[in-house]
Amino acid sequence: MNKEPKKVFMKRLCGLLLFFFGLGMAVMLFVPVCLCSVIVILFCLILGYVLFCCGC
Repeated sequence: MNKEPKKVFMKRLCGLLLFFFGLGMAVMLFVPVCLCSVIVILFCLILGYVLFCCGC
């Protein structure tokens, strides 16, 4: 049994979860925000995009 498709699926799933986690945190921009939360938002959005879209 080839485990490679399962590995790709998990990377895409983690990417999708991180992306929407970051997107949800972006809603925090409507409330008082500090620099730390902006950094976490950007990190989650970028990492989620890379994990979801990258074929590696």
